[in-house]
Amino acid sequence: METLEKKNLVGQSRKPKGVKSSGKTSKQIVSPESLIYEVLDGRPLYYRGHEDVLTGRKTPEEIIGSSTLQWVLVSYFVELMILNLDRKKYRFASSEAGVHLDHRNNLSHVAIYERSILTPDKINVRYADVPAKIAVEIDVKADISKIEDFNYVNKKTRKLLDFGTAKVIWVFTDTQQVMVAERTADAWLTMDWHRDLELLDGQVFNIGRYLAEEGIQGERN
Repeated sequence: METLEKKNLVGQSRKPKGVKSSGKTSKQIVSPESLIYEVLDGRPLYYRGHEDVLTGRKTPEEIIGSSTLQWVLVSYFVELMILNLDRKKYRFASSEAGVHLDHRNNLSHVAIYERSILTPDKINVRYADVPAKIAVEIDVKADISKIEDFNYVNKKTRKLLDFGTAKVIWVFTDTQQVMVAERTADAWLTMDWHRDLELLDGQVFNIGRYLAEEGIQGERN
């Protein structure tokens, strides 16, 4: 049996005959939690542009999605992994694969995992809780406009290396540069992307050459 309250709500939702719709639709309600990109040192880092979503100027898809250049580069790395590395030895994680470092840090990356580390019993519905062998980052998608987040790239890199990742590779499309940070190295190197750099086990990548072969300029319009 319907309650009086439910009947009233149903009646209110019906448009009287002869009355035209105003054409207005209700504003989409987006929770801030759905726009969190990562959690770093216990602080949520939101996708860049999240404030535009919360004020209705953009949709979540507009800020969460990757640019064409970003996903082409992700595809390039994944292709190198699958076609040139030992799939019996490694597992390959594509874009935005989550990694749980501890209760204060949940990060994401493209990654190569050793099967001996990411064993079948560790594959479930949660984030990986073991370190990747190699982590690859394509640009900064988090909002780092606050002063405490200016050092985001270095801080995230250091956390991944301390967690046990052997190498972290950052690709910056704005400056066409690559930063390579290795756990055993004395320094992190940043260079232009028109050069051969090792991914893993002697397999090299060269972003500048790859884009040139594809006829892609890799520049912002």
